[in-house]
Amino acid sequence: MYKNRCEQTLAWDSLKNNYQKSGFSFDLRKAFLKDPIRFEKFSQSAPFIFADLSKNYLDEESEGLLFDLANQTGLSSHRDAMFSGHPINNTESCAALHTLLRFPSEKISQLSTEYGLRDKAQQACDTLTSMLLFAKSVRDDLSITDIVNIGIGGSDLGSKMAIHALQELTIKGKRFHFVANIDGYEISRVLGDLNPKSCLFIISSKSFTTQDTISNALSAKHWFLRAGGIAVEKHFCAVTNNLTAAKEFGVHTSFPIWDWVGGRYSVWSAMGLPLAIAIGEVGFRSFLNGAHQMDEHFRVQPITQNLPVRLGLLDIWYRNFYKFTSRNVAPYSSALKELPFFLQQLEMESNGKSVDSDGQALTFSTSPVVWGQAGSSCQHSFFQMLHQGSDVTPIEFIAIKKSGHDLVSHHEAILANALAQAQAFMFGQENFDNHKKFKGNIPSTFLVMDDLSPKSLGSFLALQEHRVFVSGSIWGINSFDQWGVELGKSFAKDIQSRMQTGILVGLDSSTAGLLKILN
Repeated sequence: MYKNRCEQTLAWDSLKNNYQKSGFSFDLRKAFLKDPIRFEKFSQSAPFIFADLSKNYLDEESEGLLFDLANQTGLSSHRDAMFSGHPINNTESCAALHTLLRFPSEKISQLSTEYGLRDKAQQACDTLTSMLLFAKSVRDDLSITDIVNIGIGGSDLGSKMAIHALQELTIKGKRFHFVANIDGYEISRVLGDLNPKSCLFIISSKSFTTQDTISNALSAKHWFLRAGGIAVEKHFCAVTNNLTAAKEFGVHTSFPIWDWVGGRYSVWSAMGLPLAIAIGEVGFRSFLNGAHQMDEHFRVQPITQNLPVRLGLLDIWYRNFYKFTSRNVAPYSSALKELPFFLQQLEMESNGKSVDSDGQALTFSTSPVVWGQAGSSCQHSFFQMLHQGSDVTPIEFIAIKKSGHDLVSHHEAILANALAQAQAFMFGQENFDNHKKFKGNIPSTFLVMDDLSPKSLGSFLALQEHRVFVSGSIWGINSFDQWGVELGKSFAKDIQSRMQTGILVGLDSSTAGLLKILN
């Protein structure tokens, strides 16, 4: 399916030459002195977001070559194939149509019928309507005070991150809890504070077989019944593609999710039920609308002014030519403190691959390690290493233009810190005392969200999804499967059965020895 391997293009060779000629010695300070309009050249607006790329190791020649790389690898055609419903997830023989989850209902008739695109959009629309009606009934039910989402990975991270981000807009009188880890400490600590009569449990599992989720769901059900709860069907609901298993569990209210929606792209679906309960129908539809506007930006804008493309190409530039192994994410908003974990899964589970979409071994590196923490807290932990450590790590600052609170001086302080850190990383500081010397010339991207509203957050998350798609497309990998999460699960089943039987035959000596100690 993937015809033009990036390392076999002319642009790839040209980028190598460009890096050797000027890239490896690029100095941001000199670049700004040389070009007074550098900021204007390397910044742009997109729906509800402004991006400053000027403090990166980019000049017009290198970015031009990156655009050539996008053209020579067929990025635009691959993007169009995704939006048109072509089964680009070739290892699982399905499409990647999460964008349909936020497609406006009034435009569905304009969609093509090829690949069942129009029918899938209508399915998504109908499910959204029923999910939002259910969310409203929960919001209106004063007897329900606690919503417990039981899921893991994409069935957990999206709603958890978004509810925390939009906390100022969430319904009062209801608490939201998330149980993901199979470790009993997590669910026992959540349940220990709850009343079964006032709880709604949402079992979020596409297959309804994921061990972590089903183990936690069974424990929640046993606790519910032991604590005097009645009417499991009223207090448990599910989001799943296995409606039969959910019904056997005792769930009567279930919402579907389809094979063309990957877990890490599912917050826009019924997997976003906790978020819909938290912010209501108007808020959730605004969240979807913000994402759709970014979808349209990605779909129609020329690549030279297409923000997901520019960010994805910058990721290629840093990973494959500068050999940077990680990217730090620093959202300067306490409300976004869960965002680094969400982005970590989105990128590393999507693009952490070593073969292309045809199964052929790659000769270059793919996904960087994505990590981070909210500012200004991060300044007092790992920023020391970023400033004065031996490695260069690109940093991505995220700031909110308009705060959701009325503490003006606090908002000024957080913005000042974000701007100051980006400036300090670029300029550094010369000092006769080497202990106080900062090398500077550390690249950073600065993203500004208009506000912390559902619409802005939706746009930002869609931007990140498409950015990951861009780099994955250039690398020629399938960004929509995740076979790497399965191997450990199969090993765990074997080991757990051995813990119960005591049979150690066939195990390596380390695992057998540890099992004796732990069992």
